[in-house]
Amino acid sequence: MNYYIKLYSNKPKEDINAIVERLGFKNIAPACNRNTGVSHFLVKLFSLFRILWYMKRGDNLLIQYPMKKFVTPATICAHLKGGKVTVLIHDLGCFRRKKLTVSHEMKRMNRIDQIIAHNESMRDFMQRNGCTTPIRCLGIFDYLTSSTPAQYAVPHHPWRVVYAGGLGYKRNPFLYELDSHIDGWEMDLYGKQFDADRAKSWKHIHFLGLLPPDELISSVNADFGLVWDGDSLTECSGDWGEYLRVNNPHKTSFYLRAHIPVIIWSHAALAPFIESNRVGIVVDKLEDINSRLSELTDSEYQEIRENARKMGEKIGAGYFTTSALKNVEGEQ
Repeated sequence: MNYYIKLYSNKPKEDINAIVERLGFKNIAPACNRNTGVSHFLVKLFSLFRILWYMKRGDNLLIQYPMKKFVTPATICAHLKGGKVTVLIHDLGCFRRKKLTVSHEMKRMNRIDQIIAHNESMRDFMQRNGCTTPIRCLGIFDYLTSSTPAQYAVPHHPWRVVYAGGLGYKRNPFLYELDSHIDGWEMDLYGKQFDADRAKSWKHIHFLGLLPPDELISSVNADFGLVWDGDSLTECSGDWGEYLRVNNPHKTSFYLRAHIPVIIWSHAALAPFIESNRVGIVVDKLEDINSRLSELTDSEYQEIRENARKMGEKIGAGYFTTSALKNVEGEQ
């Protein structure tokens, strides 16, 4: 029997919940409401008892990580019953919140039976730092939605690029320096914490407000989606930018689910995936967008966009999560 622990959380985790339920995984946690952290604590506590009660030898338990300190006692309980544990990583604590040292997190991971990491870069980072648990790579996160992506026949001229996400100056200073470096394209911004005072002289970048993701998928009208974080126009620097070297940003899945090709930093962990599947372009620095777009023909773009559409359908069907879990199941 395959079990998982269902907690209401963010969009990526709830998508995984939906996919594993389709695959026949049984929720071993008691019912949980979308409310306080106290409720989540009690759900986790009772889940330990349920693991000991329900799991049998040969059963599998899926845990979405991070789940704070809960993952270790849950793993111990599953092993006591002769079961095995698979962890699907959303974030590594040593990168994202920096509340764990790398060595502490790898010791935690070495208790697990199987790990699903984002990509080869994350797998290699973990193995270099002492993780000995078998690791399979997800490829890219799936993105479930009932929305139908916006449709249009030909690319825009000038090209139109969309950026959706955190717009605060402290998180992404590059946004507030980019306008004067744009030539031959325009950019639309959607998101929170936009600093209007710093954007008064912009000519090429347009802030269009905050929309729910499903509504944005059905209405955004752009030729590319930009995946870039951090301080600089020449590289993805700072904590958020550096995380791109090992992380699969969920906004990449969002763009592709909306059938929008991606522009991504060449050193991002997802850059090889984007290139090999021809669902976007990679750039060393943001100024390179000018030349890359000026050289791109309409027919070349239509091929990239069709690839993005096909990839978006796979992402919307839960293909990558399903494949990773089936492969893990076959290896155990």
